[in-house]
Amino acid sequence: MPTLCAPTTAPRTADRLTPLPLVAVCLGYFMVILDVTVVTVALPAVGTALHAGVTGLQWVVDGYTLVFAGLLLFCGGLGDRLGGKAVLLSGLVVFTLASAGCALAPTATVLVLARLVQGLGAALMVPASLALLRTAYPGRAARARAFGIWGTVAGLAAGAGPVLGGVLVAGLGWRSVFFLNLPVGLTALFLTSRHVPRSPAGRTRRGLDLPAQTAGAGCLAGLVTGCIEAGALDWTHPAVLGAFAGCLVGLVAFLVLERRSPAPMLPLSLFRARAFSASAVIGVLLNTGFYGLLFLAPLYFQGVHHYSALRTGCALLPAVGVVAAGSALAGRITARTGPRLPMVAGLVVGAAGLAGWLVAGPGTPYLALVAPMACAGFGTALTMPASTAAVMEAAPGERSGAAAAVFNAARQIGSALGVALFGTLVATGLVPGLHTAVGLGAAGFLVAAALAARCIPGTGRAEHRTRENGAREKGAREKGAREKGARENRT
Repeated sequence: MPTLCAPTTAPRTADRLTPLPLVAVCLGYFMVILDVTVVTVALPAVGTALHAGVTGLQWVVDGYTLVFAGLLLFCGGLGDRLGGKAVLLSGLVVFTLASAGCALAPTATVLVLARLVQGLGAALMVPASLALLRTAYPGRAARARAFGIWGTVAGLAAGAGPVLGGVLVAGLGWRSVFFLNLPVGLTALFLTSRHVPRSPAGRTRRGLDLPAQTAGAGCLAGLVTGCIEAGALDWTHPAVLGAFAGCLVGLVAFLVLERRSPAPMLPLSLFRARAFSASAVIGVLLNTGFYGLLFLAPLYFQGVHHYSALRTGCALLPAVGVVAAGSALAGRITARTGPRLPMVAGLVVGAAGLAGWLVAGPGTPYLALVAPMACAGFGTALTMPASTAAVMEAAPGERSGAAAAVFNAARQIGSALGVALFGTLVATGLVPGLHTAVGLGAAGFLVAAALAARCIPGTGRAEHRTRENGAREKGAREKGAREKGARENRT
């Protein structure tokens, strides 16, 4: 597959982790994940200032996730065709301008529309960022560490959203939540244009497979919309059933179109790799439990213990403070042993953390929930970078953008499922619904751990060295045979 341009900067060694490309990519990714959760604490202030009802506030949160998840596959294919750097820069521009629109929105309708555009920018950035990391760090160990840091940023942003949102709303007002993205976005644009190498672009591919792109986006949009609306309308409401029917039709159309396409955006052969398919399922289960907990925990602290927005954000710190350590450890372990070990260990620890919330009740002291929150955050942080590495290692280089899109779409679907399903469960009672939700989340983590143990490879440095030693020994034997043959010929 020809490339758009040779890399502008080459790593000095295959395993050296040069920082600037990683910083540039992670800044954009931090904004993307932060804006999934940062708005939650700001919603009461937004509703008061813009006279928004419950439905409007729901779409302020979920409209972003809907567009983000629905367009990830399209944007992943776009990155494979045009090159990750061009797509990432475009996404940064769109996201930064949309953030300004959110901050200046005079009405709830304008705010929702700006959030939809933010979702487009996020969908452009995320698959391109993973493809660019793969190009910037070709060495296996360096790439594993880069994915570990990338996962650290995701976990920090997701967990810091409620905390940072509470601080900003209390000090500067709700608009500051979106104004924060402007200096971050401009810095990411500058660093990306100067220091991020270009990834391969498939200029010879025929078109962007738009019919399949549309069917795939429609499938995801139907699923996410059905999950969102089920929380308010009930799972058997005609609108919800219609959304799920649209999801099914879109899925069937997508599969048919991809099988017949001469240049599919997502070759279905990718799913024949057990590691690829299992990692996608694990992404759904992981985010369902973790983001579902992040959605319910503020409701519990505010509704049962009557915490303020700022105190609620601070109460979630145990789930955030361990993220950096967990993701950094995941990168190191993955570089040495492969992704299986950190994934299995992280999912088991995360399951224990979710199950620990079964003790939550009206009279439960806060200290009793510190360890469960820490375990849930640490387990998620330990799993995410390893599962990212597993997906990217299982996909061919020219399809890295599409592979990243599948994995991140799976995660966003999991986030929407977690919020919708867990929100529906607490509709009839916060504490009983919370217990049911965390029980389901813990069970999902254990299913994911079993998948990881069975389907994810454990190849690391030790086995890599074994293969290298075997190759050297084979080469030495072949060289000896050639030299022996040459001596016999001279004789």
